[in-house]
Amino acid sequence: MTTAEPALRDAEANALFHGLENLPGLVLAVSGGSDSTALLVMAARWAKQLKKRRPKLLAVTIDHGLRPESAREAATVKRLARRLGVPHRTLAWRGSKPKTGLQETARLARYALLAQAALREGYEHVLTAHTLDDQAETVLFRLARGSGVTGLAGMAYASPLPAGRQGTIFVVRPLLHVAKSRLVATLKAARVTHSEDPSNRDPRFARARLRTVMPALAREGLDARCLARLAARMRRAEATIEFAVVAARAALAPDTWRERGPIVFEAERFSDLPAEVGMRLLGRAIAHTGDEGPVELGKLELLYQALRQSRSRLRRTLAGASITLAGGRLVVERAPARRTAPATAALRNSGIDSENT
Repeated sequence: MTTAEPALRDAEANALFHGLENLPGLVLAVSGGSDSTALLVMAARWAKQLKKRRPKLLAVTIDHGLRPESAREAATVKRLARRLGVPHRTLAWRGSKPKTGLQETARLARYALLAQAALREGYEHVLTAHTLDDQAETVLFRLARGSGVTGLAGMAYASPLPAGRQGTIFVVRPLLHVAKSRLVATLKAARVTHSEDPSNRDPRFARARLRTVMPALAREGLDARCLARLAARMRRAEATIEFAVVAARAALAPDTWRERGPIVFEAERFSDLPAEVGMRLLGRAIAHTGDEGPVELGKLELLYQALRQSRSRLRRTLAGASITLAGGRLVVERAPARRTAPATAALRNSGIDSENT
């Protein structure tokens, strides 16, 4: 017989928001589900008990327009927020909805709308209700897709969300170490109801399918706390690797990271780096000089392997960057613009090899 999880005591709940008391304001992302409703209730109680300056709170509900119940759920959140003395706003995700990748597109749209709400108020922090269970699902989801150390580190307590020229919004996850069952118990103790999103159980979505196997994994010892502990250890490893990458960048190419490159490494010193450090350094150089953003891990691994296996010469393009190994140097620079067929023919007639440009 399992013992029911207890509700969070006031002191426990207030401690979750420690360090946020001096901020001017906080946007609370509240969908109406158990986790975000608990976030709203606990944040309102926490702010009310602060004796000195307290941050202003704004609850924001994103209506994705994907279910007929969503407008009613947003209205329910609005009533609860009013009862708690927290201003509320409902923002709608407008426009056509994709047939594939719906959840990921909806997630990006949700963060964009939350960032807009924060910017309008002059706030820089959005609080979401990600829990210990969400962290475990994230790790399992990424593990199933072959993520590296960065992916298995899971979600961070706080992470930046670029908001264009107007600055950066920080997403803060104060409930990341709290089990969902304790939040449900907290709402029950407060006699606050919440909604249930049926998409959380929809087998069309990968996360919903993973939730069905979590109980079996837990019986074998791989429960939410175990997966979250793995994420914490991966974050420690991630920080160590990043420290080494920064040191390697300073040692191997301190003066070549200007504007868009080129970036030059001594090939022998580069090859002496530990594989993970060298691969990340190469990826940063490609992202810095190219024009297609961060490099997909699988493609970066293939390129790094080719460099390690090549004895003297290699030339490749990846993510808008040209990577050349020759004369004891590894040069990463912006790739030339794609040429049309006549231009390619002209190059061939001039004796220049265009196969790898």
